[in-house]
Amino acid sequence: MKRTIAIALATASLTAGITSATLTTGADAAQAADRGRPDRYSVPGDAAGSRFEGIGADERRGLFYVSEVTGGEIHRGDVRNPQAEEWLAGDGTDGRYTARGVTVDAAGNVYVAGGPNGIGNPDRPDLWVYSEEGELLAALRVPGTPDAFLNDVAIGADGAAYFTNSNDPQIFRVAHEGGTWRAELWADATGTVERAAGFNLGGIVLSADRSAFVVAQGNTGQLWRFDATTAAATEIDTHGADLVNADGLVRQGNQLTVIRNFSKMVATMRVAADGEAVHRIEQRASDPDRVYTTAKMLHGRLLAVDSKFDEQPAASGPYDIVGSPWG
Repeated sequence: MKRTIAIALATASLTAGITSATLTTGADAAQAADRGRPDRYSVPGDAAGSRFEGIGADERRGLFYVSEVTGGEIHRGDVRNPQAEEWLAGDGTDGRYTARGVTVDAAGNVYVAGGPNGIGNPDRPDLWVYSEEGELLAALRVPGTPDAFLNDVAIGADGAAYFTNSNDPQIFRVAHEGGTWRAELWADATGTVERAAGFNLGGIVLSADRSAFVVAQGNTGQLWRFDATTAAATEIDTHGADLVNADGLVRQGNQLTVIRNFSKMVATMRVAADGEAVHRIEQRASDPDRVYTTAKMLHGRLLAVDSKFDEQPAASGPYDIVGSPWG
């Protein structure tokens, strides 16, 4: 009997030691991952005030790209350098006077959504594509509508870029095919997604199994699933969760993060691999002194954009991209 107890105690001690070692190793790994990286990145702004909105991440090269609303310049930063720099000028460069969502494809090409850039100005593009060297590859208008507000963009399983339209329940597909860059209307959910006042379709991410896109409708607080094959839209049951002001979406495995800009809240939830369902929804307050719009994962850490959208009539620095803003 004593021997049995001794063995049990020894086993428990060994198990506890393994568990403790595992937790310590995990913590050390997390610290090592952040070693040498700043907790925030400074983005240069204009003397008259700047407002930042979108962010794209190049996992391969450890770079991120940030868009600015009032002039349309694009800034670029490195994960180990606390100071980002202006990468592309705005104020009319390539017809760009404002910019919103940004993403990067596997080749390092950078896609920029123009927001209202083309509204009332048919000679101005709705979106741009740049090479990793900063060469303009395409400056395009989207077909079928003169008032598209291209808000956010994600890369699909086919390697094309998919842009949401905040003025109509539409998603546009942009790809280099047949020797040229083209923009086409890929999904029109009129009749399913009700257009309401304010910003409609915004944040967009690809599902884990790459079969669909999950899209946020900020003005109503709804989430929508767009099938990658049929482009059909279906509402995702959010179980009554308040997701009004949903802006940027971030998916990490089966966790979906919804950044609720002016609500200054962040919702996290479990999302099915095919994007058809969410559950275990939790809400937490973000920094009350910042209006986060969106974020991207880069080298295992979340980088979030502090927009300065709440500073009126003009924003003032410092302008930050914040690492791991919610712990």
